[in-house]
Amino acid sequence: MENTTPPKKKSPAIFIVLGVLAIGAFFGVRSLIHRMQYESTDNAQIESRSVPVISRVPGFIDSLQVDDYGHVQAGTTLIKIDDHEYRLAVMQAKADLMNAEADLANAQAAYQNSLAAKRVAAANAAVQKTRLDKAQNDLKRDEALVKEGAITQKQSEDSQSNFDATSKQYAVTLEQVNLASTQVATGEAQIKKAQALIDIRRAALETATLKLTYCTITAPVSGKIGKRNVERGQYINPGAPLFSIVNDERFWLVANFKETQLEKMKEGQHVSIKLDGYPDLDIEGSISSFSQATGAKFSLLPPDNATGNFVKVTQRVPVRIDIVHPEKYKRLLRAGLSAEVEVKVN
Repeated sequence: MENTTPPKKKSPAIFIVLGVLAIGAFFGVRSLIHRMQYESTDNAQIESRSVPVISRVPGFIDSLQVDDYGHVQAGTTLIKIDDHEYRLAVMQAKADLMNAEADLANAQAAYQNSLAAKRVAAANAAVQKTRLDKAQNDLKRDEALVKEGAITQKQSEDSQSNFDATSKQYAVTLEQVNLASTQVATGEAQIKKAQALIDIRRAALETATLKLTYCTITAPVSGKIGKRNVERGQYINPGAPLFSIVNDERFWLVANFKETQLEKMKEGQHVSIKLDGYPDLDIEGSISSFSQATGAKFSLLPPDNATGNFVKVTQRVPVRIDIVHPEKYKRLLRAGLSAEVEVKVN
């Protein structure tokens, strides 16, 4: 008897399963090859330099020439502080300097007078010395003559009296020379004191003038300011940050890779960058440098593994990535934007 049972047809589900397995295997192998060639992370952000704007003198804000998130050029005036008291300080410093210069002129004139007095005293001393020598010679001659009886005793006594008077006059003139010399030394000291005072007054004037220039606060760099924290009429203290300027001329990325990803990474490797805010934008970069410490070491309270409560946690290392041709993306990049990066390691 012949078997008339028709042959069974293969179920299409088998082909579907095989197709799915083939596709899964393809993408699995592709993903494995990709992971072998790339290291990636989504823990990355755009970075830029942020420069704080700080006042160097206290005072009330007279005018503001900037608004929130406004663009400024380096050297542009941002804030003017009421400078009335600083201008008065400059005027006072100028007056003090002029007074010190007048004191120097008086000291120099007094010094010249003391030099002239010293010259006069020295001339008088020379005259008195000549008179003293003559009186001494006359006395010696008269003493010899009185012994010989050629002159009277009174004449000899007159010579002695003249010698004594001339000696005293000479001593007085020597004291006058010494006094004049002291006055000259005093005059020199007064000149030095006046010159030192002028230096002090000049330094005070320069300080006052410098503080006056600080009343005009200019932008240290070009860029966009953040939130403005001051208003016109507000009193500000020196050293307090008023707002910050984000430099929009230079951008880069800092990507935090796991320590297990660093083995094949090195400087100069190509990096593909995808910004979360612009997923269709393809940005290229390259590794510039590696941090010498993990991110945890830079935290305010770094972990202490010596306490006995040690739990091993995979650490992340900050890696700086420079953007290739950043000027092309200048209008799109913002400091703090999140990004995903892939580093080609093979």
